[in-house]
Amino acid sequence: MFNAKARVEVLRIDDANVCLVIDDVLLEPGRWVNAAAEQRADFAPSPANAYPGRELRMQDSVTQTMLGFLRPVLQPHFGIRRIIDAYSRLSMVTLAPTALSPAQSLCHRDRLQCRPGQTALASVLYLFDNPGLGGTAFFRPRQDAAATDRLLYDSNALQAAEFFARYGLQPGYLTDSNAYFEKTHSIPARWNRLLVYSGMLFHSGEISDPEALNDDPRTGRLTLNGFFTGRMALG
Repeated sequence: MFNAKARVEVLRIDDANVCLVIDDVLLEPGRWVNAAAEQRADFAPSPANAYPGRELRMQDSVTQTMLGFLRPVLQPHFGIRRIIDAYSRLSMVTLAPTALSPAQSLCHRDRLQCRPGQTALASVLYLFDNPGLGGTAFFRPRQDAAATDRLLYDSNALQAAEFFARYGLQPGYLTDSNAYFEKTHSIPARWNRLLVYSGMLFHSGEISDPEALNDDPRTGRLTLNGFFTGRMALG
């Protein structure tokens, strides 16, 4: 399933964080696209998060196989001794920019709660070959933590019109810096490329051609996403 000879590049995001860029990850990526197309009717919006599209939860066996592939890089690059919780899903961004909620119009952190001594990782594997459907951009806040937390809170608590008016923003995918976040890195999508990074880094899909978004796994923005909570290695 996974290619033991995949190429790994380490991209430093800031003093404390890296993003792994791993190319040629799957041995037969086309089979994943075909399988997703066969299960197209099973993709659905998730009430549990603000993902702007449709999802299909993967079986635990898929997640465990992914972890087996990633395990050699978890300790040296992320300081993880062992994984204590994980899940994966196929995902497709489908919403038009004008349909996005305030929270979906900002960059985000994956909402993974960690106890002391734990950390959270996220991964995205691109299963499309249209660059306009977007890679991943990383951001850092321009404000202090309290102001950033207020912005994020308001993006979920306020009505859309009130939020956009208050903060001088418009609905749409975040692809560049704005008054509240500075884009620091841009990693283009590439067929069969996997990114692995801290789930607490602000990031967003960098979708430059939203008109190309659709709900067909053969032509849409199909990704395999993984979310992992790990126990940190002792110092």
